[in-house]
Amino acid sequence: MTKRSDPRLVRLDDSWTALPNPYDIPVELCAGPGVPIEPAALDELLTVLDTQRTLESLAGDGVSPRIERVVCTPDFHKGAGIPIGTVLSTSGALVPQAVGNDINCGMRVEATSLDVEQVRPRLDELERRLRHLFFEGGRHIGLTPAQREGLLREGLPGLLAEGPLEHHVRDADRLHAGAFPAASAEEFRDWVNSGGGTSYDSIIGGVGGGNHFAELQYVAAIHDGPTAYAWGLTPGRVVTMVHSGSLSLGHQAGATGRHLARREWPPTLPLPANGILPLPITERTSKSRQRYLTAFANAANFAIGNRYFLSLMMRTGLTAAVGELDARLVYDAPHNLLWPGDDGAVLHRKGATPAGLSADGWGEPVIVPGSMGAPSYLLRGLGNPRALNSACHGAGRSVPRGAAARAGDAELDEFLREFRVVTPLNHRDPTVAARRDVISAWRRDLKQEAPWAYKEVRPVVDSLRKAAVAEPVAELRPLLTVKG
Repeated sequence: MTKRSDPRLVRLDDSWTALPNPYDIPVELCAGPGVPIEPAALDELLTVLDTQRTLESLAGDGVSPRIERVVCTPDFHKGAGIPIGTVLSTSGALVPQAVGNDINCGMRVEATSLDVEQVRPRLDELERRLRHLFFEGGRHIGLTPAQREGLLREGLPGLLAEGPLEHHVRDADRLHAGAFPAASAEEFRDWVNSGGGTSYDSIIGGVGGGNHFAELQYVAAIHDGPTAYAWGLTPGRVVTMVHSGSLSLGHQAGATGRHLARREWPPTLPLPANGILPLPITERTSKSRQRYLTAFANAANFAIGNRYFLSLMMRTGLTAAVGELDARLVYDAPHNLLWPGDDGAVLHRKGATPAGLSADGWGEPVIVPGSMGAPSYLLRGLGNPRALNSACHGAGRSVPRGAAARAGDAELDEFLREFRVVTPLNHRDPTVAARRDVISAWRRDLKQEAPWAYKEVRPVVDSLRKAAVAEPVAELRPLLTVKG
């Protein structure tokens, strides 16, 4: 065995490292030697493991809650209390903060009937159309209270059952989950009833901030021909990829979880130093857990619907700029979710995606985007139990947002010469360009998500392949990115 540059990590082989810890919890990171590991993320992870002490203090009522295992994916990096790329397996307790606020943040990929050469000459027109659709009032998604409640309680089937929407869902088997059934939507009654009848809001169809995006790509290389064919992918095929979550609804559900965990905290115990409050799975906490899981399901269902509408907006822009097209869903994959088991076990994924086997035999599609302007990859999951059937949801940050925002202007100028980024602000508009303060703020925001802020995606994908977590199927190259 050899050690990584960080002395706290022990390299086990070319694919895995281990993190010894005071609690003897099995903690492994899937990362080859070419994937950098952020020391601050390890600091944060070790703090998370202190939750084991918290769980031991909550033992009783017939349960002995504990952290069973932790697996970290190759895009592992510091988060806000829980590192991104952390998969946490517990027994006897669920941990709302191990999923975070952006519940069911995820990716949706659709393969269109267009070829890249049909689209390249129309990129100027497409950029104009997409800016209108996403940022200038063009989305025009009107929903009734019944449709809103149907979406929050029954996901896409609930939304579409409350028609009349013009569009329908095909390839329902290509969703990791089309719905997370919920008994009510009371936590979000204001949103359900907003406007009374058919109404429009600024939430549904929103991309969100940070690393969320909608991107137009094309298939640049095929690595697994039979699987690619089964998924509708051929060289040059234009695809859309959207990355978004539950937006303000997820934040509200996350706040509900933290509030309920705090309310259930035994008054005789001091609050945990790391600020992480689990919910033990006991009869005493059943009402609080059910309320949280209902709000959680509502937010998760909203995220599925939001990605559906974002993809629809991408298709609408393509149709207006290029012409009529067909599209099929490749996959909709979640990142921030928990999976409670009947035996009290709970699997939490924070910035990690399922990578299991699938009933069709091809393996669960794993969507790994690169940084803005970099290639993305589609892989097929191999159902590796060592990885808790999980893979990364992207390349992962290598530079914190604050530091990235201070990068030089020359790098950004070079990037913008080579790549199209559609944002609410049109930096090519002479009137806008004359406002130095506005342009300066816009450039600062772009730098935070620029390529130099992220790890190289190829070593990340190679780590998944060598660890037998997922096999590459296709490489996708971007044509333009929509950023909120």
